[in-house]
Amino acid sequence: MKWKNPLLLLFGICVSNLGAWIYLIALNLIILDRTGSPFAVSVFYILIPIATLCTNFWSGSFIDRLNKRNLMIFLDFIRAFLIYLLPYMDSLVLIYLWVFIINLASSIFEPTSTVYMTKLIPKTDRQRFNALRNFIHSTGFILGPSIAGVLFILGSPYLAIQLNSLALGISAVIIFLLPKLELRGKTVEKVSLRVIRNDWRELVIFSKSNRHTTFVYVLFSGFIVFMTVLDSLEAAFATKVLSLSESAYGFLVSVAGIGVIVGSLTNALFTSRLKINILIGFGAIFTPVGYLIFAFSQNFIWASIGFFTLTFALSFANTGFLTFYQNNVPTEIMGRLSSALSVLEALLIIIFTGIVGIFSELHGIRFIYIIGSFAFMALGLFMNLVVLGKSKKAFYQEYSEREH
Repeated sequence: MKWKNPLLLLFGICVSNLGAWIYLIALNLIILDRTGSPFAVSVFYILIPIATLCTNFWSGSFIDRLNKRNLMIFLDFIRAFLIYLLPYMDSLVLIYLWVFIINLASSIFEPTSTVYMTKLIPKTDRQRFNALRNFIHSTGFILGPSIAGVLFILGSPYLAIQLNSLALGISAVIIFLLPKLELRGKTVEKVSLRVIRNDWRELVIFSKSNRHTTFVYVLFSGFIVFMTVLDSLEAAFATKVLSLSESAYGFLVSVAGIGVIVGSLTNALFTSRLKINILIGFGAIFTPVGYLIFAFSQNFIWASIGFFTLTFALSFANTGFLTFYQNNVPTEIMGRLSSALSVLEALLIIIFTGIVGIFSELHGIRFIYIIGSFAFMALGLFMNLVVLGKSKKAFYQEYSEREH
């Protein structure tokens, strides 16, 4: 394939992701420093799925009908402007509200970018592109905490947050250089309540006729739920349970980035030998193993081993699932399907993150983290049974005849 546009897209992803990691770490530490409460940090994580619930019932209908590139540019500029204003918020409640509005835009951007990416990249090149995309994301793991640490020394976490605003602005400019993939002159149906209702009916029909694809998506949503819930305790676990300094925690996240780099490069180099279901199965098992190692760790070394293991395995799971999803879902309904099923994912994240945050206050962070990691492992074992079944091989063939 011609790599000019894909490389441009990867560069845009890299810039945006780098800024997002700086923003995430800075905001985590700001909230933890102000409150000293892991539950307060959990609230920050709950805002993400709440935003998803508020948008994804209807946003998929717009995503599948609007120009994807223009929508991505608009959302990047909106987020850049809002994040630039975030450091001027003094009230914790106001910060939560502002972050919620930012998350509204992000929850629409994610499925939009997935559809655009699927249309831009030929089917036979998606697995390698997705592996490279994971590799690009790992730069956020490595450089994000390092840059954040330098910015903390030179200024404050608020300066680090504003850097993400600049990154999103640059990302919007890069996306502007990419081609429009929608047909010119195509009549766009106006979105109304009736259209949204009909779209949901169409999704129900698709789900019933493509049960395996839908089931795997739901299982992977559960995978994301467990990761999000456990990650909401990560900063508190590292600083309060393991007594790591903020700089040591930043370095720990960098170690996780090395795991993503190694895993993503392995995926990119051995694309032809690694089957999609093997990628998903391996990631589903060893990502929870990494969390278990971290849960039982007593020092920085074992915590690093846990982080490296989980992110190395996660790169396999992400590459495998995204390729599976792109190959088995028509692009015409991809925005609606991902938006609709993410509603379920968001509900579970809200419920379990809240429960875990409360129970960690009552029973201790380590105990809850261990219980959650074992439950995560049970889900990973079940996912292996589903994706490695011999009768479902056709769904995982990169060069299959299942075209849409």
